[in-house]
Amino acid sequence: MDHSPASAGALDAGAIPNTGAVETRGIEPVLEHERHGRARELFPTWVAANISVLLLTMGAGLVVFNGLSLWQVLLVGVCAAVVSYGMVGLVSIAGKWGGAPGLMLSRATFGVRGNYFPGAILWVARFGWETINAVTGAYALLTVLDLLFGIGSSTPLIVVTLFSFVACTFLVSGMGRKVLAVCNTWSTYLFGAFSVLVLGYLVAHVQWGEVFSRPAGSTSLLIAGIGTIAAGGISWVPSGPDFTRYLPGRTSGRAIVGTTVSGAAVVVVPMVLMGAVMAAVTPDLASAPDPVSFLGDVLPTWLAVPYLITALVGMLLINSLSMYSAGFTAQTMGVRLPRSLAVSINAVISLVGGLVLMLVAKSFLSSFITFLTLLAVSFSAWIGVFGVDMMRRRGRAVRYHAEALTDTGRGSRYWYAGGFCPQAMAAWLLALGAGLCFTRTDWFAGPLADSWIGRNGLGWAATILIAALLFAVLPTPREALRPADADVDVEAV
Repeated sequence: MDHSPASAGALDAGAIPNTGAVETRGIEPVLEHERHGRARELFPTWVAANISVLLLTMGAGLVVFNGLSLWQVLLVGVCAAVVSYGMVGLVSIAGKWGGAPGLMLSRATFGVRGNYFPGAILWVARFGWETINAVTGAYALLTVLDLLFGIGSSTPLIVVTLFSFVACTFLVSGMGRKVLAVCNTWSTYLFGAFSVLVLGYLVAHVQWGEVFSRPAGSTSLLIAGIGTIAAGGISWVPSGPDFTRYLPGRTSGRAIVGTTVSGAAVVVVPMVLMGAVMAAVTPDLASAPDPVSFLGDVLPTWLAVPYLITALVGMLLINSLSMYSAGFTAQTMGVRLPRSLAVSINAVISLVGGLVLMLVAKSFLSSFITFLTLLAVSFSAWIGVFGVDMMRRRGRAVRYHAEALTDTGRGSRYWYAGGFCPQAMAAWLLALGAGLCFTRTDWFAGPLADSWIGRNGLGWAATILIAALLFAVLPTPREALRPADADVDVEAV
């Protein structure tokens, strides 16, 4: 088999157990004898992935902009968590099948070269998500400084706080999965405890008659709200296998999906609801110049400060998890650096993008909603194609071939035609284009944005469906018809 220089010896490197505190493994598959743990260990990961005060702002937006009632907001939160993180959980199963990161497994779907195209879009979208979180973290730190010491925001302080947040994110993400797992567990406990205190305060001080008396909003705005909240979860779908590749192949797929959904829902649903309740107290919450300072108006200082600090840690971990996955994406895209150093690319871009958003952009929330809308469509095209490819592999004895995943030469099993899987690329491109046609943002409107799908914000769902149907009806790729014993399976080594 023809191995490229970048992949030569990857399997040998992967055979060395990664037992230190700092993870040194890159994108090479994890062999079965190195795998350990249980699905329940994913719970704190997906709790930590959602510890963001942005959910409060988005929950408030469902009331202020969408005009939804509290019960409708509850429905939105539940549906968004189940749908988006259900997809995260299902795609995460591929991680225990192949022992490799999501964008590495994607080579088997799109081809060695074809994978660069969806990978590039997902990588760019990841930059945007990390920038949004970095800005939110910086605003949280600015709010704490204002509440405790009366220090007002200024351009030099914005630069310092944003740089500090990104630097801490870079350090934690560079340490790897073991450090992240410990941080996620403790942040789950702390944030959960303070969230209970905030909930108790709201129960005691909010005028509940006014909250429950709000009329219900339209069905179309309710459906659109589900898509908005779900977009955050959809962005994690390609990263799901990154956190399950160390699980044994025998791990229950149902347990992976159940733990993923429950870990996310236990944060998403109450946070969105609390944001809706806070909107009744502070109606201009959703249109605040930044997504954090409102907490100083809604909560007393003794509660707002520790809550913001724990949320700050949570947002740092969200970005650390994102950068952890982005390091794999960079390596898959051909960046010849160790994962911990590849993460630095995302850190620099987050810093520059964050400064633009904090110092130049006129409206944080408007920019954020536009980003979420485009984010959901860009990730959905990949989800539809990869999901069908997973279904085709389900009954195979050998699902992903370790050598082929690391081999970028012409002899690779996943070379297809010139390094591209034509069927996957066609389905992905057409679905992505169709999804954009249904999309409307502040600065862009597709030709079908006024259709029923467009008005209800279902461009992301249409994109997944179109990608899946096209790839399913196109001729099955040649690789899927090859005998299973033609290569070595990662679980059989």
